[in-house]
Amino acid sequence: MSGSRYSPWRLRQFRQIFYAGGVFAYPTESVYGLGCDPWNHEAVSDLLEIKSRDPANGLILIASSVEQLAPFVSLHNRQDWEMVTEARDRATTWIVPSSEETPWWIKGVHQSVAVRITGFSPVVQLCSSVSSALVSTSANLSGYPALRDAVSVRRSLGKQLDMLLSGETGGAFGPSEIRELYSDRVVRGG
Repeated sequence: MSGSRYSPWRLRQFRQIFYAGGVFAYPTESVYGLGCDPWNHEAVSDLLEIKSRDPANGLILIASSVEQLAPFVSLHNRQDWEMVTEARDRATTWIVPSSEETPWWIKGVHQSVAVRITGFSPVVQLCSSVSSALVSTSANLSGYPALRDAVSVRRSLGKQLDMLLSGETGGAFGPSEIRELYSDRVVRGG
């Protein structure tokens, strides 16, 4: 997947915001996402407040590599990882068993965690620049349609964000499909 490329200067700004516990918006495969450092409880709390989202629901993590997701998941074998990392026609988020280290503010009331590995260039750049998975929830108030462009994000959420990373989304029509890894049950179609 292609997409916008961020300048070294913009990535330095992003790293500062990420490590300082900021909340940012960024383009994903289909819509704009809200993100922050998944290990930072205060940052996640701020994101949930901006979105008016119930913390019990849990959040999706997006990453560009297995290494970035590994601290959050407890997969049984190599085949499980291959399933999670397999290239598909559409973005797929997998519900997998969470590791003991996964913070409660990421998994909510669940014993699992929702994760996605992406090849979408803007997100790959962001994850690589901080060597971490990012929180990835749609940029919108809970119950409202996801925002698909930077202008809409700025209008709706701009004053509450620490950073808005502009760029084109990946062009997918709907949000990522969500599947349970071991049952293959579709929790959300895209």
